[in-house]
Amino acid sequence: MIELYYWPTPNGWKISIALEEMELPYETRLVNIGAGDQFKPDFLKISPNNKMPAIVDPDGPDGAPISIFESGAILQYLARKTGKFYGSTERERIAVEEWLFWQVGGLGPMAGQAHHFLKYAPQLDPPQDLPYAKDRYRTETARLYGVMDRRLAETRYLAGDFYSIADMACWGWASLWEGQEQTLEDKPNLTRWLDELSARPAVQKGRALSADQRTGTQSREAQKVLFKR
Repeated sequence: MIELYYWPTPNGWKISIALEEMELPYETRLVNIGAGDQFKPDFLKISPNNKMPAIVDPDGPDGAPISIFESGAILQYLARKTGKFYGSTERERIAVEEWLFWQVGGLGPMAGQAHHFLKYAPQLDPPQDLPYAKDRYRTETARLYGVMDRRLAETRYLAGDFYSIADMACWGWASLWEGQEQTLEDKPNLTRWLDELSARPAVQKGRALSADQRTGTQSREAQKVLFKR
């Protein structure tokens, strides 16, 4: 079984959803980021940037075990391993990679900063209620959702008319649009895409993995671990 080092966040959901979609057996190893598990030496051997998710596949290349960190790299590895959700031609694979890296370099960081400055920073001790930062990341996240909506006006999914790891990468962040103080009223194509993906059984199962643990990062103690190390 693949070992999934995970906590129920949008980045963690990328991999739990992919494993469910690809029907790969896995065991969950919870990495409690609010308690500092990501800084433990054993985990740093797998993920030197002290971030989850990460995986260990005992049946890696040439049958030898391999550990992989960074969600985009994990998605690419799993898609190559299974031959699923990566397109069937070189042009399709390029499109998948464009939108996957768009998420990794754009949507994820910007939506994450929006969450931080809109939701968490005002609750810090002392509070950090920063209007410029809030507006900066709220506005940039809105721009990115506009990019998605225009793309999805042309294609059913982000990389084309086929569901891919790029969609899996983007769904978790986009599903939290309300917490980023966004609106979908002017984004019918993004709304349609969100609804379609949210109805997929594998997406639902991947999203539900350890969902009861999401409150574990909301305490003052957990935020000190997350934001002050």
